Amino acid sequence: MDLALRHTKGDFDLDLSAEISGSGVTAIMGPNGAGKSTLLRLIAGFETPAQGHIRFGNATWFDGEDGTYLKPWQRPVGMVFQGDSLFAHLDVAGNLAFADTRAKRRDNALTLSGVIEALDLDPLLKQSPATLSGGERQRVALGRALLTRPDWLLLDEPLTALDRDRRENTLPYLREALRSFGIPALLVSHSLDDVAELADEVLVLSNGRKQSHGPVDTILARYDVETADGRRGSSSLISARVIRHDTNRQLTHLEIDGQRLDMPLMDDVGVGEALRLRIRARDVALALKRPEGTSIRNILAVTIADIETENGLPFGHVVLRLGETHIRARLTRASIQDLGLKPGQNVFALIRSVSFDR
Repeated sequence: MDLALRHTKGDFDLDLSAEISGSGVTAIMGPNGAGKSTLLRLIAGFETPAQGHIRFGNATWFDGEDGTYLKPWQRPVGMVFQGDSLFAHLDVAGNLAFADTRAKRRDNALTLSGVIEALDLDPLLKQSPATLSGGERQRVALGRALLTRPDWLLLDEPLTALDRDRRENTLPYLREALRSFGIPALLVSHSLDDVAELADEVLVLSNGRKQSHGPVDTILARYDVETADGRRGSSSLISARVIRHDTNRQLTHLEIDGQRLDMPLMDDVGVGEALRLRIRARDVALALKRPEGTSIRNILAVTIADIETENGLPFGHVVLRLGETHIRARLTRASIQDLGLKPGQNVFALIRSVSFDR
């Protein structure tokens, strides 16, 4: 998707140019008021830019110079908002059928039965939206959006209104649906956990401008990216393989480059399955020797690849190499100096189990 947009709304001014990948999930992040939801509304056609263009492949949805403007219903997008917007007078089956029968095209890879199965909606088909939980309503809303057979999915904070348990129950369905049906998606989210689990790329906005844009692991590794709640902090994305579940001790054991990690039990994940995990840099400590008599279970032998410092702040980031994996640790400059840390040095990374985000 080729975007070049200029839009003014009250005191807010958005001025953005970006090339967004036509596959996978691109997360849109930034502090409150950065323009994340406004950007989705412009792409969907709910608001009209002052100038610029919106193009997808050979199709032009908006062009300020030649006057091209496709109305929202003419744009091949499916939207899921914080509020599910389901039809209250229809049951779940009726909501899904409404989208299915009105879709302008039939895609053999995306069928009504396939969507129902992927989102586990069969037990809900006869229920009214009013009887559903928040997570169930969002699953139905996602199913309805998919059944319009869109070229793009626009997801505006689809999990924000859910409590932690419902979010954790809904997230796997969202992840699996996005991967299974292969429809490119733009995801507005304030949650680094959701971005880490779902996104392939990240577009970061600040005051209506593009701050950064790139692969999810590259963007989350930066310490100048600000989220909607105003927090900043570097993270590492790692891939680990499940090797065993210990139900007695409520732990899941994982393997990464020949070393073991422990996490709180995730017995819904099969042995041998690969997981993408986020480790916050502030939750990683370093030791020159392998410590003994500590409550920290995850101690990894690593090599220092690089040391970065934050301008004007008393902190630095130590980039650690474990095989092909890189893990970041946020330490004070004083600790870096006192330990005599330098690139090429072998050290031990100490990571708390609870700091892992699935």
